[in-house]
Amino acid sequence: MSNHLTLVALATTSIPAELNTALIEHAKVLGIAITMDGKEYSHSKYFTARWTCSQALMPEARVAMRDTAAAHDTDLAFISSGFKPDEVKVLAMDMDSTLINIECIDEIADFTGKKLAVSEITEATMRGEIKDFKDSLRRRVALLAGVSADVLDSVYKERLRTNPGAAELLAGANTRGLHTLLVSGGFTFFTAKLQQELGFKQTQANTLEIIDGKLTGKVIGDIVDGAAKNAYLEQACTLMNCHKENSITMGDGSNDLPMMHGSGISIAYRAKPIVKEKADAAFDRVGLDAALLLIA
Repeated sequence: MSNHLTLVALATTSIPAELNTALIEHAKVLGIAITMDGKEYSHSKYFTARWTCSQALMPEARVAMRDTAAAHDTDLAFISSGFKPDEVKVLAMDMDSTLINIECIDEIADFTGKKLAVSEITEATMRGEIKDFKDSLRRRVALLAGVSADVLDSVYKERLRTNPGAAELLAGANTRGLHTLLVSGGFTFFTAKLQQELGFKQTQANTLEIIDGKLTGKVIGDIVDGAAKNAYLEQACTLMNCHKENSITMGDGSNDLPMMHGSGISIAYRAKPIVKEKADAAFDRVGLDAALLLIA
């Protein structure tokens, strides 16, 4: 099987011709040949262009090419030769800071004056500095003990917003018949509302214990961590009679990496560097719905 790659540039404005020159010149330095496939394409919201690369790229080469694209206000994706867009059957994505604009646990903590303490743990966890997600979540949730459960609704109504392109992504994926899975290390209160709003086929998250209208500082049942996210994706693929390579995954933090690894296309959305380095695509400018262009 050929090990060539397709490079896909995605932007919100017309892709400059200088990007083609810059990518070709950088590829020459690496001893790699790349060829632009035709012309730039204009879609309803985005512009795309494609190149064929003669061979697979090392991670550091991908980072360098993404940096080159970023200098031209463009995102870049790397699609393997074996990827078959028409065989994608599952879309699995993270919630906090991927589907939505916030880390819900940080905003709950903000209502109690503990946002700094909680968000420091959140950030370190998402960067991969704290390896045990379960312990990290327990530590953060413990800081919420005594908070009124009404705060959850306040966070949802006042602070939670879906990221650009979320509704269009879900509409397009559901129209294609994909199994849409929202799998989160966050909380079921929010995933349930987003399922109703956006039409996810399945959601999985953690359940906060609430007694007498207040959070107890505990989580009920098994914690959804990186391994669990991957397990739920594998189950969804079994349900759809396909393999993980027939899925598209989206996330922003290190606990999304097990789910993203081995999927057909993994997309880092406004993600931490550790995630961008390992993902097939990094979206820093285009919206979530640009993922549909990669499986068109």
